[in-house]
Amino acid sequence: MDRNTAFLLSAGNRSLTNTTCSRDNVLKTVVFPILYSFLFLVGIILNAVAAWVFLRIPSRSHFIIYLKNIVVADIIMTFTFPFKVLSDSNMASIGLRIFVCRVSSVLFYLTMYISILFFGLISIDRCRKTLKPFRGTNAARLTRRKILSGVIWGFLLVLCLPNVILTSKTPKSPYFKCSDLKTKAGLYWHEVVNHVCQVIFWGNLATVIVCYTLITKELYKSYSRTKSHNTGGTICRAPSRTTTNRPHQAKRKMNANVFLVLAVFFVCFVPFHFARVPYTISQTRGIFDCKLKLFFFQLKESTLFLSSLNSLLDPLIYFFLCKSFRTTLFKTLRLPDGTCSWLTGRGSDTDTGSSPLRDSTACT
Repeated sequence: MDRNTAFLLSAGNRSLTNTTCSRDNVLKTVVFPILYSFLFLVGIILNAVAAWVFLRIPSRSHFIIYLKNIVVADIIMTFTFPFKVLSDSNMASIGLRIFVCRVSSVLFYLTMYISILFFGLISIDRCRKTLKPFRGTNAARLTRRKILSGVIWGFLLVLCLPNVILTSKTPKSPYFKCSDLKTKAGLYWHEVVNHVCQVIFWGNLATVIVCYTLITKELYKSYSRTKSHNTGGTICRAPSRTTTNRPHQAKRKMNANVFLVLAVFFVCFVPFHFARVPYTISQTRGIFDCKLKLFFFQLKESTLFLSSLNSLLDPLIYFFLCKSFRTTLFKTLRLPDGTCSWLTGRGSDTDTGSSPLRDSTACT
């Protein structure tokens, strides 16, 4: 058998393999590139506006510091989408696909877990603010939060850097996947990082659930006390139907706002973290057949898209949970005070009262 014949047979075998167990299906090469293109276009606009607004807000609270870090993470994540679009749609060169495996994908996961960590810190801060509303802050506490933010970025960068360094193999054919570029140590480190990230996610998810449960209980107690006080103070005059309904409407909107962070977690991150463990095992260990590997890959890509939606949903969280963000945005757009109060559940954003409903969501 001559060399040309052997090459043709090898190419035919590769073609057959990619036909029976191919990742280049319509879902990966057409559907997801279109969806990620939409995410990039909308996400870059929303996050650019968010960054523009936060540049005009001083870092006078823990909450603002955490939100600014999330904005930076979301912008970096959004800029990884075009590389994924080109790679998945088979329009990228081999060099660009290698860049996606070594750098772009690593940045995507880095920013995802940075967002998760800062949402955990935000939950703790909101819980503290609700349970102890009169405890203020000072320059020393703000400095410590800024140092903590730097430590988080530094820790995750150090954790992810070996994934860049150890993804150093030269692809043996155009039909390669990212795990083919990893050295033996790279495959091992990839699995270690996956387990660390699982701990980060589930720990922060538990934190978010506990903190927002405490917040909800405290706000409900405050609402009950306010309702009882108002009822006791209206002996000579029966309350009107409109007056009676207002507290119930405000309470419903308050509950929706409180659970917005939980909703983002469950929609964006929980499905992916259920799917990622078997997918990583299928990458690093040869214990699954071709069909199962393809199934885990498609499941991972589908849930990964849900995680990418985080870059679009975070600006909504800024709007609903941060009064300073809304105020600065409305001033910049020259909109009247109280705009969208029917969405936020507040009569007017200029109201400076100390209602627990407002205190729990102000950027203080």
